[in-house]
Amino acid sequence: MTQVSKLVKLVNLKSSLKLLGASLLVTLSSGLYAADAPAQPAVDAAAAAKQSVAVRKAAFTLIANNFKPIGEVLQGKATYNQAEIVKRAERVAFLSLLLDGTFPDASNLGEPTTKSKPEIWAKKADFDKQIKEFQVNAAALAQIAAKESTASDSFKAAAKAVAEGCKGCHDAYKAK
Repeated sequence: MTQVSKLVKLVNLKSSLKLLGASLLVTLSSGLYAADAPAQPAVDAAAAAKQSVAVRKAAFTLIANNFKPIGEVLQGKATYNQAEIVKRAERVAFLSLLLDGTFPDASNLGEPTTKSKPEIWAKKADFDKQIKEFQVNAAALAQIAAKESTASDSFKAAAKAVAEGCKGCHDAYKAK
């Protein structure tokens, strides 16, 4: 299965994610992406940049909150509950797709507005590559979780790949 088909498959999530997805998509589609918006006066560009920061912060918060139970299983702090892990993994995979377009050049605002390092924009190709790898790894985790009734080696490897992707990106591109 190709990476694209994995990502496409995630778009067809279970009904438990449809309400969350619809809410987020309505929010995101209301002109919040500075990169997607037509040229506007400087005031609108500044507001759009701040909105991009707010959207990505919200997406990352939701990703972290949904990955936490998976990480706890990985660390041996929680037991593997397939229904819960599948739900969380599917959410992480879906939410990862919302990161596309949330780092337009205008949103390089620095602290305290954002903890995004300027390296994101200086090394944009590498950053974008890491986001795509995260999306692919999140999709793979969701697929594996759906098949595994225990915290198998394949589940652990997939969850570890997602966690390492988060850490690698944070180490390189997020201010402490």
